[in-house]
Amino acid sequence: MKNTEEDKKIKKQQKYEQELLRLEELSKFEKEYNEKGYELIGGIDEAGRGPLAGPVVAACVILPKGCIIEGVNDSKKLSEKKREALYDEITQKAVAWGVGIMDNNVIDDINILEATRNAMTKAVEELEVKPDYIFIDAEKKVNTKGIPYLPIIKGDALSISIASASIIAKVTRDRMMKEYDKMFPEYGFEKHKGYGTKAHTDAIKEHGLTMIHRKSFCGKFI
Repeated sequence: MKNTEEDKKIKKQQKYEQELLRLEELSKFEKEYNEKGYELIGGIDEAGRGPLAGPVVAACVILPKGCIIEGVNDSKKLSEKKREALYDEITQKAVAWGVGIMDNNVIDDINILEATRNAMTKAVEELEVKPDYIFIDAEKKVNTKGIPYLPIIKGDALSISIASASIIAKVTRDRMMKEYDKMFPEYGFEKHKGYGTKAHTDAIKEHGLTMIHRKSFCGKFI
């Protein structure tokens, strides 16, 4: 039996209400710290720690107090199409957002952990409006330019601010890798984004390293 229009409306409303409940749970850290007197909460996350090529990218996002954006979630749980759509909505609604990028040469010079921390600091520096408090996905010892912060394990699944930052960081990096794919089409960067897939490692074995490969990650191919 086909659903009636009324049934469809009811299911749509139920789905919407479930999403609001999920987003309310995702905003619990923000609400807690708003109640402590922090009006502007920033969230920081990164993309690209593990790949053999390309930069590590961090983002910091400040959403308006009580902001609800349907679909926001850990970027790894979202399709590329959904991430792209949410990127536009997040950047439009955010009080401020900033991105920090550290390329493969920096990663090779100072290691991926320090490069990630530097990218996070850069993301804070790029904000036109500074937050009162920052949530960071797991990472400790980040220079937040004097702004107090809280590391949250698996924060991209627990904080709407960090989840939003994860989307901005992921989309920014993916767009960069697509541009690198045009420069080095034989490596398939558009598909694997620099991660160590078999197609990627086979391409390295056949063609060698490019100027965007992390030599410290690719020692066995040199």
